Amino acid sequence: MSDTGRPTEVAREEAAAEAGPGAATTNSVPANQLSEDVENNSTSSVSTKNDDVPPQERPQLERKDSTPLEERSKGKIALIMTALGMAVFLAALDVTIITTALPTISEYFHSAAGYTWIGSAYLLGNASSVPLWGKISDIFGRKPILIVANLLFLIGSLIAALANSIGMLIAARAIQGVGGGGLVTLVNICISDLFSLRRRGAYFGIIGGVWALASAIGPVIGGVFTEKVSWRWCFYINLPLDGAALVIIFFFLDLKTPRTPLWEGLKAIDWIGALLVIGGVLMFLFGLEYGGVTYPWDSATVLCLIIMGVFTMVLFFINEWKFAKSPVMPLRIFQTRSNIAVLGVCAIHGMVFISASYYLPLYFQAARGATPLLSGVYILPQALSLSFASMATGIFIRKTGQYLPAIWFGMVFLVLGFGLFVDFTANSSWAKLIIYQIIAGIGIAPLIALQTGVQPRDIATATATFGFVRQIFTSISVVIGQTVYQNQMNTKTARLVAALGPQAASQLTGGGAGANTELIDNLPNGQKQVAQTAFAQSLHPMWIMYVCFAALGLIISLFIQKKELSKKHTETKTGLDAQRANAAAQAQEDEDKKVAKERKLHDPEKGEA
Repeated sequence: MSDTGRPTEVAREEAAAEAGPGAATTNSVPANQLSEDVENNSTSSVSTKNDDVPPQERPQLERKDSTPLEERSKGKIALIMTALGMAVFLAALDVTIITTALPTISEYFHSAAGYTWIGSAYLLGNASSVPLWGKISDIFGRKPILIVANLLFLIGSLIAALANSIGMLIAARAIQGVGGGGLVTLVNICISDLFSLRRRGAYFGIIGGVWALASAIGPVIGGVFTEKVSWRWCFYINLPLDGAALVIIFFFLDLKTPRTPLWEGLKAIDWIGALLVIGGVLMFLFGLEYGGVTYPWDSATVLCLIIMGVFTMVLFFINEWKFAKSPVMPLRIFQTRSNIAVLGVCAIHGMVFISASYYLPLYFQAARGATPLLSGVYILPQALSLSFASMATGIFIRKTGQYLPAIWFGMVFLVLGFGLFVDFTANSSWAKLIIYQIIAGIGIAPLIALQTGVQPRDIATATATFGFVRQIFTSISVVIGQTVYQNQMNTKTARLVAALGPQAASQLTGGGAGANTELIDNLPNGQKQVAQTAFAQSLHPMWIMYVCFAALGLIISLFIQKKELSKKHTETKTGLDAQRANAAAQAQEDEDKKVAKERKLHDPEKGEA
């Protein structure tokens, strides 16, 4: 930055260099200067004045980017993005690829309860681990931790493919979830390190399109494997594809990696916070999983798990606020109304998005008599609109620098699309089934644009927090949706007993409702129509619930503030030196705020001055 004519900004940069990365606050700067100032505080810059910087901090501040953007060829960028996109594709694919295979897998292992657990184990592992990946990558660097996440995902996939019991499969899915959470989080962080805020929108759009496509075609691929080969290929497919992505990442991802000693790096992790967040999330979600299926909602087991989970999460936030020197989830991320609104819309997106991927295949199999393969094919209209809208949004953001119109546009269509799902019956026309899905897809995809609202100052932890919020509410959504439709099926027990008999009716209600949809195909036509109508009607209250969530998301999105997306970019520093500098700068900033607050209390006029 030139010194001429801009003394105030130069002074701010010099002060930031003296204090270390992350020293300056962002609340008091104009919107068009926000991202520039934040990047000066959180990244290395070759033009920073550092005459007064202590000697031990100078090498860290003077370090150049590993490979400036202009030195990367288009071919290299394409190769890197292919590998990152493949990693996200597989992580997203594994959320939904088993949805069409679940009835077959549950029957294979003779486990009705496995219908929910096979899917939820992945989401549980994902949600509980996501907060840690960002901070760990801050300490050890992006590339090595991304490689670790890839290896975990591959190991989990191999164990799942070879599973010989339902317990082994569920454990493998949890390992997959931990690795998958790391893949999605670290890919977004790497893109943030590779590109400026303005350019980032296009690449987030690509990743969003890949995620949308994988989530939508997952049931198709799962259906093909289940019917034509074996459900085990839902997991074998990850091995060659993620292996190829791992090789490309190892050789071509040229982000700077700090030489952090393993033991020193491990000691720097906030282990108390890590254990609290993992334990709290797992207890809370286990309580939701058990409730109404394995144990009654008012049982001691369910109540204790949910209450202790919430209590542990409260302890986690207290630890992050008062005690953690290097918090897993810095609470300053939640200090602005706009950030809270972004995370609120993110939570709604996670809840509503997953419902279509999980419960549209159930609708097609149970209410329309489709095979697992066809149920996946029938949701392809949503796949096309999801991918197109996400990529178009990324291009729009890069060209205009405006993301709020895309968010609002998306939320309106999200409400409209899921509102139309309420009209689905056992006899809905195919025109409705296709058009309604296209509308809902347009409404979902643009929410990927929210990633551009993450402030560069705490890019890794903020991105991990964003992913954590999305994943935990995704996990909650699957359980809530399952509970709503199963409870509705239970209200139709008398009608089903009268039409089908007590044995068949008991198989189509309660915890095993979703796992026994194949039973409907073997019923005589008259009884089949009764069962299909019962399933379709039981899904109506669930769709209404998701419409209400989407409407809430639309209201929350109005509180997101407009910020200009900077075209300037420097790579974020990682390693223990950067973490110590950030911690010292944050401590100084907190002290300055405390002094200013006390001064204002004792002398309001001076405080305002």
